[in-house]
Amino acid sequence: MSVVTTQMHGDIAVVTIDNPPVNAASQAVRQGLLAALQATEKSQPAAVVLICSGRSFVAGADIREFDKPFLEPMLPDLLNAIEAATRPWIAAIHGTALGGGCELALACSHRLGLSTAKIGLPEVNLGLIPGAGGTVRLPRLIDPLEAARLAVTGKPIGAAEAHKLGLFDAVTEDDLLTAALTMARDAASQPRPKPLLSREAPAVAAETWNTAIAKLTSKARGQHSPHEAAASVRDALDHDGITALGLERERFMRLKGSSQSAALRYIFFAERTVGKTPRTKGITPRPTANIGVVGGGTMGAGIAAAALLAGLTVHMVERDLDAANAGAARVEGIIGGSLKRGLISQTRHDTLLQNFTTASTYASLATADLVIEAVFEDMDVKKQVFAALEAACKPEAVLATNTSYLDVNEIAASVKDPSRVVGLHFFSPAHIMKLLEIVVPETVADDVLATALQLAKSLGKLPVLAGVCDGFIANRIMSSYRREADYLLEDGALPHEVDTAMRDFGMPMGIFEMQDLAGLDIGWAARKRRATARPASERYVDIPDRICEQGNFGRKTGRGWYLYGEDGTPQRNPEVEALILAESARKNITRQSFGAEAIMARILGCMQSEGAAILTEGIAASREDIDVTMVNAFGFPRWKGGPMFLRDA
Repeated sequence: MSVVTTQMHGDIAVVTIDNPPVNAASQAVRQGLLAALQATEKSQPAAVVLICSGRSFVAGADIREFDKPFLEPMLPDLLNAIEAATRPWIAAIHGTALGGGCELALACSHRLGLSTAKIGLPEVNLGLIPGAGGTVRLPRLIDPLEAARLAVTGKPIGAAEAHKLGLFDAVTEDDLLTAALTMARDAASQPRPKPLLSREAPAVAAETWNTAIAKLTSKARGQHSPHEAAASVRDALDHDGITALGLERERFMRLKGSSQSAALRYIFFAERTVGKTPRTKGITPRPTANIGVVGGGTMGAGIAAAALLAGLTVHMVERDLDAANAGAARVEGIIGGSLKRGLISQTRHDTLLQNFTTASTYASLATADLVIEAVFEDMDVKKQVFAALEAACKPEAVLATNTSYLDVNEIAASVKDPSRVVGLHFFSPAHIMKLLEIVVPETVADDVLATALQLAKSLGKLPVLAGVCDGFIANRIMSSYRREADYLLEDGALPHEVDTAMRDFGMPMGIFEMQDLAGLDIGWAARKRRATARPASERYVDIPDRICEQGNFGRKTGRGWYLYGEDGTPQRNPEVEALILAESARKNITRQSFGAEAIMARILGCMQSEGAAILTEGIAASREDIDVTMVNAFGFPRWKGGPMFLRDA
């Protein structure tokens, strides 16, 4: 069966793309569209409606084709032919029109969007720019600075904004096909709009342009494609449409062969393959409509808010009424923030809070389908919580721990039915961070594991399965390279030098800045907990402990690795730097100078070595698990693929 079909609705031809799951612009789709174009040019209907079956308009190109020779018809040639059609083409858009789908819509003479539709040019997220006229046609249709925003950031916009900008000619709440047929009949009776490639590009003053682009690219952190996208839009303003189209294609082809694009395509596919296990194939998950959360601190409140925003009912338990009220206030603050930012309506806000209760007794969790413990990181405390949950919850309820480091096997063994226990390691802030480490204890039941994966999907999280060890995947690797960074301090580097090297590499912040932000007391407590198990032969750096012993825990105390003034800007801490020099001298270490490349070689080498050990031990099933974790937990630059991808590359 053809993926593109044509049917007549009176004198209007309706061309339908049906290429599940997202109607990607594959070679078969391109061939089918070309055939439909040729047929309608011959039959001369009054107009043509282009629509898609399934859940979306064309949601992009078929990325699997990028590593192969392109097959005819090429998308730019096809879109040029559609734009040159003698009959009006109306793009009827629902779901998402992204990348090649947006470019296809731009090649049509008219664009109609369902009110829930989104449209955008996300190619920068794959290390590319639009390659079929997106940066050329769009600034000839809407404000060039808005066109640059869409191309540089890669963020899609909703139908209402698209209509306001002029990208959609109209938006409909009703049946899309009916509205498109009406638009087609109107278009057939009117003069055809001038093709976008033939239009003169608007002028934008250099100063205005440069200021806007500097702001748009300020977070690129070493990624090339946002800058290339901006340059391509600028080309479109400085050249005629045909010339600009050629320049855009040259950029696209050059970027397609770049190491950054290869890394970004790798992580794109990796994020879609992790979180799968044959253990759950054909297994029915347990219910998760009613969620319990034990602990109303920053993490517990974030988990509760994430569950509420996903449409679940949440019951929070704290140690007493004051703590329960404080936890409720944190959750209400998060939900209120979503309202203020326009992410939810007042009605939805009120409904979410109606689905939220707090209590100081575990009896309120009697009907919970799944309970997530998010209390202090102490084994005895967690075992006490699980004993209380076992007594209060129904036997089939799933019991989950949010521990960052502790032995989930030991926690599971503390209850009568360890098969119902699983680890759900959220990252802070839990209502924002996408990564969710699902820690798989030895005794977990298959349907409990399936339930954890289903919950991750419901919450919009990116699940990665991890075995049981100290720190699992994310924190085990982070602890490893944090130790290496400490060694660098004793060997000759200073905190700002390490952090600068990490930021220049593409990390959002350095390891010492990150520790100050999280609170140095957290790591201190973990080190004290593990002190008795630390081998006598292990090199140990006392500097972080000395800082904490002075009551300096980072940003929250105004002093840590750095000093913090009222504006929160980190400044070098002379006392810490003196302590570092003194420790090197005390241990008779001859300090040496480290450049950024040498610093990153040691930190990367440590990440990769620990990652290899994690793979060997079976804690992670694949390098993709590790790379997806590092990218989404700690901001390892996506355009470098991840530490294991870099090692293999």
